[in-house]
Amino acid sequence: MQTPGAGGGLTAVLRNRFLLRLLVRKEIRVRYRGSVLGLLWSYLKPLLQFSVYYVALGIFLNLQGTTENYAVYLFSGIVLINFFTEAFGNATRSIVENRDLIKKIYLPRELFPMSAVWVSAVHFFPQVLVLGGACLIVGWRPDVLQLFLVLVGFLIVACLATGLGLLFGAVNVYFRDAENLVDMILMVVTWASPVLYSWNLVSDALGPWFFLYQLNPMTVAVELFHYGFWVPTLDAASAGPALMPDILAVWVPTAAVVSVLILLLGQFVFRRLSANFAQEL
Repeated sequence: MQTPGAGGGLTAVLRNRFLLRLLVRKEIRVRYRGSVLGLLWSYLKPLLQFSVYYVALGIFLNLQGTTENYAVYLFSGIVLINFFTEAFGNATRSIVENRDLIKKIYLPRELFPMSAVWVSAVHFFPQVLVLGGACLIVGWRPDVLQLFLVLVGFLIVACLATGLGLLFGAVNVYFRDAENLVDMILMVVTWASPVLYSWNLVSDALGPWFFLYQLNPMTVAVELFHYGFWVPTLDAASAGPALMPDILAVWVPTAAVVSVLILLLGQFVFRRLSANFAQEL
């Protein structure tokens, strides 16, 4: 027995992978319809964002003088943060923006937030290639573990963005204030992780409360990207102190567990609320 209108959860997305591909293609085509540059905007926007931060923080505040290869440090964090903000924000709006399709035919509702995350991944991977090319110029020589941890960091963020997107995407159907709340979260997420600054500054400021900062999965994921892209460009003397204490033994498993729990919570709330989406929209 199953409640009428209740979906099959994320397993339904796996059973309807062809529909997911169609939605991803549709979202990309709609987003760049009438655009001259098209997918190039996914390069230009991060490049402009990086330039502003690098000039303001790296040059004006001289963070490049205290952080070796600050450009690589900054860009490796921005790439990951941009993936999270785009995936989370678009997943939150995905149900409301596809209201006409949802009211006409039945599709597993989870397809819409998931397609938003996949579209963000389409923009993310070319940026990673650019980041890797920039790292090679400054002597990037990663080992297998560092490359694997980059993948782990991406999966943590993808899981977190999907869970939050499901949660707020469902709530947004009933209370449109959810979009404004998400916009506020996305405004501070760049500053809530060691993207623009070193974790050492937070450790010095928070003291014994630093563990609260480490509980943020984005903090751990950004540090994994630093470990995979930035640390291999440093000399041996600088690489050791650059790593957050106990990140591999303690905080990576913790971040993975927190992200999975948020994904399960988001899926639970989404399934409970999705039965009445068509009526509420």
